[in-house]
Amino acid sequence: MTASLDPDNMGVVRGASKPIPYDIPVFDNFEDERQHRKERLAAAFRLFGKFGFGEGVAGHITVRDPEFPDRFWLNPIGVDFQLISVSDLVCVDHTGDVVHGEYAINQAAFAIHSQVHAARPDVIAAAHTHSIHGKAFSSLGRLLDPITQDACQFYGDHVLFDDYTGVVLDTSEGLRIAEAMGDKKAAILRNHGLLTTGQSVDEAAWWFITMERSCQAQLLAMAAGDPVLIDPEYAELTRGQIGHSFAGWFSFQPLYSVIVREQPDLFD
Repeated sequence: MTASLDPDNMGVVRGASKPIPYDIPVFDNFEDERQHRKERLAAAFRLFGKFGFGEGVAGHITVRDPEFPDRFWLNPIGVDFQLISVSDLVCVDHTGDVVHGEYAINQAAFAIHSQVHAARPDVIAAAHTHSIHGKAFSSLGRLLDPITQDACQFYGDHVLFDDYTGVVLDTSEGLRIAEAMGDKKAAILRNHGLLTTGQSVDEAAWWFITMERSCQAQLLAMAAGDPVLIDPEYAELTRGQIGHSFAGWFSFQPLYSVIVREQPDLFD
């Protein structure tokens, strides 16, 4: 199955003679799909490490297992994002028991991600780290403003979880975050950081990357003066053009191509 872009929504030039080099893969067995998801997960960690999103042992990305929907794969605690390979990934079930892997996991990762995955069958992957601009912006206790085209990807499609009560170690707190998110693709966790979701690792990772940069852009703009907001009509229009699921997946592909060429050992 080949995915196609809508030229009106993605800015693709009509009549181009060369086909787009990226297709959303479709699998006929769980083993191949699981391997694909794990490879994308390892690549996403390497990219997050490259972009400086790591902060000690904090931060996690998860992807639902294709065969067992109540299980998900994630990073082992204590391994730097820049070093994570496919073989390092850990799989846990809905109770938090490790069903595959040799390493322990971050309790906060399970507390948050297990509840998001349970509440949202549409969520295949979720990402949360303590990236510098995301956590700085989260301290303002506000949503992103539509001050740039990129920020419009989140216009009306992210929430503020306006309650910080310490490190998230209990699933009841994760449930509150999941309930606050509703059907939105992202959340700003006040005094904490960013949380993004997607129908693929690619999408969830891209939303995180571009949300972090949007936080950075707004912080810079606010420091310089009073940013001019895009009119709501056009902010909503722009979200429809570049804020949909396929746009998120597609935007990740160039980054994936770079990281696998630079760091092929991520497949180990």
